[in-house]
Amino acid sequence: MTEIVRASLVGSIAGNLLLVLGFTLLFGRKGEIDRPSAYISLGLVGFATVLVLVAAVPSFHGDPDRRSLAQLSVPIAALLLIVRVIENHFALRRQRALFSTAEREPEGWPFTSAVVVLGLASVVTALVTETLVGTLRSFADRAHLSEFVVAVVIVAILGNATEHGSAVLLARRGRVKLAVEIPLASSAQIAGLLIPLVALISWGFEPLALSFRPIELVAMAVAAALPAVVLSAGRTTRPGGAILLAAYAALAVAFFLAGDR
Repeated sequence: MTEIVRASLVGSIAGNLLLVLGFTLLFGRKGEIDRPSAYISLGLVGFATVLVLVAAVPSFHGDPDRRSLAQLSVPIAALLLIVRVIENHFALRRQRALFSTAEREPEGWPFTSAVVVLGLASVVTALVTETLVGTLRSFADRAHLSEFVVAVVIVAILGNATEHGSAVLLARRGRVKLAVEIPLASSAQIAGLLIPLVALISWGFEPLALSFRPIELVAMAVAAALPAVVLSAGRTTRPGGAILLAAYAALAVAFFLAGDR
């Protein structure tokens, strides 16, 4: 189900940077963001978008899953992973330095309890996602929707529902900087870690080419560029959130019109 895999990856990036970030800005309190961190995440998404063009453009004609494109995707995936590791190392060092000088917040859950609950939540999410994927084609037929639309919109939203709710809830509680960081960092993780890992691990059973469709590439580009403009002032704004939500709605319509490849 390679088309569904690619669509869900793109949908997760667009959903995080336009839908979730839009809701976070629109319904959360106003506040400052970590602008350097935001632009690093958006830059990684933009870099991934440009890099996958190498495998995507040849796929516009012919079989998008041909083995030559899967082979071409291997060095692309490797380069993405290297850039992600370097970026992650830099980000962790920066955050550690910032945290060491920041005012300590009141203690929350004990560390062990927090790790256990996060682990259980991850397992439950994985089981729900497995059930969702198993019924995807049946749902698409009965709902009279293309598999592409179901994957790029519905699967992407449901698969990331936990972080979506967390970001909006934190924004409502005034934790704006952390709330904005969730969709941004999640998108960077998908673009710089998940996409290359999927491409590399797939060689263990069915090689997957990073042959994204033009509509998917446009969605990734918009998702990287528009938040950069909206967050350029370093503060959250409700009009900015409305702009991101409108852009996501427009993309959803475009996905529906595009249909399956």
